[in-house]
Amino acid sequence: MWRGRTGFAALSSIRHKRCYTTPSVLDELAHRGFIQDVTRPDVLKHALASKQQTIYAGVDPTAKSLHIGHLIPLMVLLHFQLRGHRIIPLIGGATGRVGDPSGRLVERQLADIKQVDDNVASLTSSIQHFFKSAQLYATSRVSSLADNLQEPAVISNLEWHGSFGLLDFLQQVGLHARVNTMMNRESVRARLNSKQGLSFTEFTYQLLQAYDFYHLHKHRGCTIQVGGSDQWGNIIAGLELIGRPEPTTATKESPAEAFGIITPLLTTSSGEKFGKSAGNAVWLDPRLTSVFDFYQYFLKVTDADVEKHLKLFTLMDRVEIEEVLESHAVEPEKRKAQHRLASEVTELVHQSQSCIPLEKGATQASTTTKLLFGTDYAGLKAEDVISSFQDDPRLVRLTREEMADIPIAKLVAKHGLVSSNAASKSLIASKGLYINNQPVQDVHRKVNAEDLVDHKLVILRAGKDKILVLASTD
Repeated sequence: MWRGRTGFAALSSIRHKRCYTTPSVLDELAHRGFIQDVTRPDVLKHALASKQQTIYAGVDPTAKSLHIGHLIPLMVLLHFQLRGHRIIPLIGGATGRVGDPSGRLVERQLADIKQVDDNVASLTSSIQHFFKSAQLYATSRVSSLADNLQEPAVISNLEWHGSFGLLDFLQQVGLHARVNTMMNRESVRARLNSKQGLSFTEFTYQLLQAYDFYHLHKHRGCTIQVGGSDQWGNIIAGLELIGRPEPTTATKESPAEAFGIITPLLTTSSGEKFGKSAGNAVWLDPRLTSVFDFYQYFLKVTDADVEKHLKLFTLMDRVEIEEVLESHAVEPEKRKAQHRLASEVTELVHQSQSCIPLEKGATQASTTTKLLFGTDYAGLKAEDVISSFQDDPRLVRLTREEMADIPIAKLVAKHGLVSSNAASKSLIASKGLYINNQPVQDVHRKVNAEDLVDHKLVILRAGKDKILVLASTD
């Protein structure tokens, strides 16, 4: 009964709220590109319009931090939250110990339990911070926020699976599972056809996730699960379990109200999976991916992808996005749309937990970008640059005497901008080593007082985008 699928097909620096007629949350999500499939869309629209709903999305605790691949489900939850619905980011503290076979050709290594527990604790903090930051961002972007927004209920499914015995699980869940149906799940068929096959542990994963939806529906009134396209089978399993009548429930009662929303697999215009930079994940934690590198990832988005990203990862309204794209089309070489995208997403994610002004994160990243792509450092403020590189190994603090003590060629090798003294000399010979954006002409050249930007900084660059910032401590 759950198998039907319906597909959904010069800029001012002043930020302001737009007053416009707010579309339904489902229409807005579809317009922005978040929805690939949804169960019973007409019934779901009516349910959303008639009363507050509770929506959940799962987070796999395979790492200690969120990465930008998580932005898709998190933004879906955010859109629901801003319209007054309750949201549950569910961390797989139990299922993370098993591993989801969806989208994988080989079995995951069994996770270390302590590592999973540590990841759950870290992710809980990260998710709470994301929504706190996102709400601050939303207050300056959305004109019609719901009153008394509900805080996200960040929980781990270990709360119920941890004390759920095998016999109880078989009685309450396994009894309703049809093996032939489970065998027909796409994730299962793909693994059965692989060389390694599928273990019983991973085979039962769909039942664990199905029970998550069932448990949240029964105990927290959760009616909607959001998941990626590889989660369709698991979501359907949950809907089927919820749809089974309870032994104590009269058969005349109306079917349970529950729905699934599937988000698409996001790829770049070149076909690569979204979320990687040179093969590495782009993390939301600034200790793992600096604010500067985070900003740079979105600044490098292609023209073919920038409209899609503006819709998905910002709360800019439709008219404003169109204006940005029209301005960008006039002078595409200035990458106005990419700069706006990078600024918006950085503000969304990197608000400080302290009382720092709303746009501080983006301002810092923009300052750092100027170090790479600007030609004039005269207007740079040392405070902004140092703040931009806080906790970044590319910021080195030295006394002025230490800066001037050895030639620049040795200074950059000593502090890791280049691999060796020979490499720095080779760069100087090819005019590829810069001090304050000017080529270093002499291998014996040292830093002097006139080189200090804002009387405090020296900015060294190797090639196009490797930089080292020396900050004076005196």
